[in-house]
Amino acid sequence: PQVGTDLTDLPLRRRVTVRELGGCMGPIWASYYRDCGAVLFMIDAANPTQVAASCVQLLSVLCAAPLAAVPVLVLFNKIDLPCYMSLAEMKSLLRMQDIVSCATQPITVLETSARDGTGLADVLQWLQATL
Repeated sequence: PQVGTDLTDLPLRRRVTVRELGGCMGPIWASYYRDCGAVLFMIDAANPTQVAASCVQLLSVLCAAPLAAVPVLVLFNKIDLPCYMSLAEMKSLLRMQDIVSCATQPITVLETSARDGTGLADVLQWLQATL
């Protein structure tokens, strides 16, 4: 689990700075919304007990006025683990179809494995196309 904040610079077409905020930092997320050009929201697809909490946090992000037009990438991570839920299961549990249809911002969903790199090229491609 991510605790605290981390900054990472990505050398895309132009330099992009990614600020990583752990889920436990949810209460202070809003203080970073003003400078945000995109949101990458990562959900642990191998931990079904956290799905409800992740959904609440995602809805909070989507409802924030400063993020009303900011593109959102929802990442279902840890697909390399044998206990991960499939994309269809995760979308169903989170009611992603309803969330996407009600959101004011564009939402994209991808599966990733930060451990083995699966899907990370798609994330970088999304970032380049979005920013």
